[in-house]
Amino acid sequence: MPRVNKYRGKEKEELVSMSIEEFMPLLTSRARRAVKRAMENRNFILRKFMKKVSEIKAKNPSKIIRTHLREAVIVPEWLGLTFAVHNGKEWKNVQITIDKIGYRLGDFSHTTGRVIHSGPGVGATRGSKFIPLK
Repeated sequence: MPRVNKYRGKEKEELVSMSIEEFMPLLTSRARRAVKRAMENRNFILRKFMKKVSEIKAKNPSKIIRTHLREAVIVPEWLGLTFAVHNGKEWKNVQITIDKIGYRLGDFSHTTGRVIHSGPGVGATRGSKFIPLK
């Protein structure tokens, strides 16, 4: 599968140089509304988180940023950063690349795992009660 180097026709360098207000029209409506609420300080938790991320990126971009804020929309300013997103049990590392822009952090840290059941053991069902043991 070819690696994605563009987001909605914009190159990586072009996206990073954009302000959030310039970037918002490229987002889907759901993500755009969430970012708009953060900019208007109606979602001050997301706004505070975005400010914290920009401060950490300025000091030490290689640091892993731990967060419980799964609803944070990924913006181009975060390209190259690594987040540890809590899924309710453990921290899942999420490396931000250009193909993850516009999604939420929680989309890459699943809260439920895949359950694989094995076959029933001897005596687990009424029908297996009569299977002879070797």
